Amino acid sequence: MTDEMRAENPIVRGSLLAMGAAVLFGVTTPLVKHFGESVGAFATAALLYAGAAAGSALRRASPGEPRSTSRHALRIVVVAVSGAVLAPAAFAWGLQRSGALSSSLLLNLEAAFTLLLARLFYREPVGRRVLLACALMMAGGAVLALRLDAHGGWSVWGLAAVCAGTLGWALDNTLTRPLADLDPRSVVFWKAATGAVLSAAAALVVGDAWPTRAALLVLLVCGATGYGLSLRFYLLAQRAFGAARTGSVFAFAPFIGAALALLLGDRSASGWMALGSALMLAGVVLHLAELHDHEHEHVALEHEHAHRHDDGHHDHRHEPMPEGAHSHRHRHEPLHHVHPHVPDVHHGHRH
Repeated sequence: MTDEMRAENPIVRGSLLAMGAAVLFGVTTPLVKHFGESVGAFATAALLYAGAAAGSALRRASPGEPRSTSRHALRIVVVAVSGAVLAPAAFAWGLQRSGALSSSLLLNLEAAFTLLLARLFYREPVGRRVLLACALMMAGGAVLALRLDAHGGWSVWGLAAVCAGTLGWALDNTLTRPLADLDPRSVVFWKAATGAVLSAAAALVVGDAWPTRAALLVLLVCGATGYGLSLRFYLLAQRAFGAARTGSVFAFAPFIGAALALLLGDRSASGWMALGSALMLAGVVLHLAELHDHEHEHVALEHEHAHRHDDGHHDHRHEPMPEGAHSHRHRHEPLHHVHPHVPDVHHGHRH
């Protein structure tokens, strides 16, 4: 397979986008732990998503992308409550009561929850390779967890809150899938802005403490990168190869956070870290090497999303023909063919 073909391969594109989202999100965990130590949970969530909204507002709209409309409002509010209010507040509360390393590693549960919910909600096909990749990632987390110090300052309630946060984000990931074909800048902005307003209101009601000016700035930057730009990459990855696979590759994030926590002095490196990292990387490699190829049938379909006319699925005509990605409502006629594919907007058939 040539480099050009790999660049257009949805498995490679989706994996790279999901890993980019994972890196951006992963590095924020120890930073939020350090700078949000004395900040209320809802206040932390409000600042993180205010940063995400601000960062999104500063970006130009993506050309050729369909915009979110009033008919998407209810879903955006639901994902904002789940993923931009409850999940980050639970995570911030738990993070203050557990170590950065332990909390980072527990974020692996988000991938498992997302995989389960994507299968439950959308019946996404999850083959043995995907399950093995996810299992390797979970095993990497378990191996690293063996090195956690029982005297490291964590509490059962703190870790339980972190787990609750991962479930909230997994639900967010799953419910966001139908929004992945819209302009990601628009989706990130409205979700983040809604979450920031609701979290700030909750912080005022419960009397949360707010940070100093320096900590406030750091939390806003963490939000712009780890919760804003990261979400943009995550949405594009979901568009490329589905919710389950994106969630599984996103499981790389906990190890990024754990590595940074080690560098900041949380723990010293060890052979367990090397083994856990190797298992995680093996899972990512499985995703990059995945090839799902069989004869399949496309039923007649009418929808709107950004598309090109050189991808084998969009052969309708324009006068004049546009160049590059563009968006409008269009119809697909029934089609039967063979090619590598993933559970994207055109491949929701059963297996």
